[in-house]
Amino acid sequence: MTAIMCGITTTKLNQEEIELLRHPLVCGVILFKRNYHDYFQLKRLVDEIKSHFGSDFLIAVDQEGGRVKRFSEPFSQLPALAETGKVFLSNPDLAKSYAHVHAWLMSSELLSIDIDLSFAPVLDIDNGSNVIGDRAFSQKPEEATELAEFYCRAMHDAGMKTTAKHFPGHGTVVADSHFELPIDNRSLNEIENFDLIPFASLIQNNLIDAVMMSHVIYSEVCDDAAGYSKYWCQDVLRKNLGFKGVIISDDLGMKAADCVGDVHARYQACVDSGVDMALACTYELSAELLEKLPKNVPNRRFPQLKGHSKLSKTKPFWQNRHWQTIRNSMELIEKEIRKQ
Repeated sequence: MTAIMCGITTTKLNQEEIELLRHPLVCGVILFKRNYHDYFQLKRLVDEIKSHFGSDFLIAVDQEGGRVKRFSEPFSQLPALAETGKVFLSNPDLAKSYAHVHAWLMSSELLSIDIDLSFAPVLDIDNGSNVIGDRAFSQKPEEATELAEFYCRAMHDAGMKTTAKHFPGHGTVVADSHFELPIDNRSLNEIENFDLIPFASLIQNNLIDAVMMSHVIYSEVCDDAAGYSKYWCQDVLRKNLGFKGVIISDDLGMKAADCVGDVHARYQACVDSGVDMALACTYELSAELLEKLPKNVPNRRFPQLKGHSKLSKTKPFWQNRHWQTIRNSMELIEKEIRKQ
């Protein structure tokens, strides 16, 4: 059965949440701004989660940079990925360095307190979408692919697995799937020769460990939203692109996700399409879903996505000399960019 990653309510676990997270289908927790007060509180929360459920119980977050970041300082307040794309236009080598240090800082800081995953990078192409926009590397697939390759290699260097999103591409539809159901009317040929370019290239180069599906209907290709579609998950992603990693749904609580019915219908659609992990990003949604799911099933865990910090965990990341060096490199790169 499809595993579930749950949301929790505040900066501490309560007993109801502990009992909920014990369900064998729960594989981890995804954190948001509501779960963060400061660095030391977050570290205590992560330690508590791991102590209750084990080191292979995943903890994830969206810490992309720009307008999508959940944790404030002392975590690096990184720019949106589009900033690397802007630099690429005049200085490709500097842009690649920028992408590298961006990814390394983001990954290393999270891993140093045992947060396993930031769901990154965004491989969508900036092509008119309200919700993607500057979250994407570029308006051009080839540029996005080149920058994403450096980004993914840096994540791996830091010890974090990569999650490419939002397959097969959310960048062209204007509608925001958090609030409405986007429908993309382009042909399969158009999608293959635009949106799929970075996904295909990075999968081929073994740089993608997980793929997050979009809540978009590509009406000329399939009647189902991509995350509920056996065609997109199995025929295209698994068979055509040869992806062997973990397939993840976007949040089942998003407005676009309800196109198949209530949360149980959404979960069953994920099961039917072969999604490995479904996100239920609030406690309330998680509780509603898990209430009716069987408990006499094997534990679902994904040890292949567990993070491995290269920084010492005995002191805060900002006291680590390697982090200080890379942080200085980021400042030098940004200084160079300002000169241009």
